[in-house]
Amino acid sequence: MRHLSLIGIIPLAFVLATSAVHAHALLDHAEPRVGNKVASPPHAVILWFTQKLEPAFSGVTVTNAAGQRVDVGKPRVSGNQMSVSLRGGGTGTYHVNWHVLSVDTHKTDGSFTFQVGP
Repeated sequence: MRHLSLIGIIPLAFVLATSAVHAHALLDHAEPRVGNKVASPPHAVILWFTQKLEPAFSGVTVTNAAGQRVDVGKPRVSGNQMSVSLRGGGTGTYHVNWHVLSVDTHKTDGSFTFQVGP
């Protein structure tokens, strides 16, 4: 009986170990913080992820309250961090949309908002 119980445990341990290896790059935190309110438009949005990113297949766009893009130039990717410069876009709700490809080839995407104004 003891031999049979080990047979069931070994595959379960293998599945748990390999699922950790094949995790997706998820948004860990951002600046400005997700859902936060800042007094004036930031000069950049910086995103940190739970895994290293593939620069050629990762990107971010930022729009202001009027729906106009305020991101400037290409996003910069270094390790697990991605950032993009912003031009002033006034007050209101800003929308950040991102998509990434982690070094383990899994794609993820998402979005969040932050507020600008007094």
